[in-house]
Amino acid sequence: MLNVFSKINRISSMEKDGLTIVYTGKGKGKTTAALGIALRATGYKKKICMIQFIKGSWHYGEMDSSKRLEPEFEMIAVGKGFVGIIDDKSPKEDHEKIDKEAIRISNEKIHSGTYDIVILDEINVAIDFNLIPLEDVMKLLEEKPGKVEIVLTGRYADPELVRQADIVSEMLEIKHPYQRGVQSRKGIDW
Repeated sequence: MLNVFSKINRISSMEKDGLTIVYTGKGKGKTTAALGIALRATGYKKKICMIQFIKGSWHYGEMDSSKRLEPEFEMIAVGKGFVGIIDDKSPKEDHEKIDKEAIRISNEKIHSGTYDIVILDEINVAIDFNLIPLEDVMKLLEEKPGKVEIVLTGRYADPELVRQADIVSEMLEIKHPYQRGVQSRKGIDW
């Protein structure tokens, strides 16, 4: 009988406490899944903040559409752009500096008492590229207020983050038009 009550208490606790959710993998849809949570949550008047670690210098659709979800949804593009690809000519130190600022902002938003959900978009990539230390992110998760949901997106989720998370989904690429030379498309890919 004791086991039944401990399970009930654990389930009851999970309903009150915010979970840690990780969307990772090489397939498309990690940020989109996080935005899906934001869209659903705004319908219930929950407050959401999305902090983007890598995408900051480019213009993409969610920068404009997120404004339509205000005041429930706030998006902050902090990153300096995709690291080491396409048109990135910034030294790695510049990316590191900006991502450390993104961690500071994340910590502030998580502890502000304002948000129900904080999305750390592309943070897994920032960790994998050694732009921010894994320890800083683990500390952020350990010290988060109990009710705040945290969503971490990006390829290459660290195994320690996967162990720590309550929900982990891996997006698996099976087929994508860029494999046939089709460029990313406005409104679909960015």
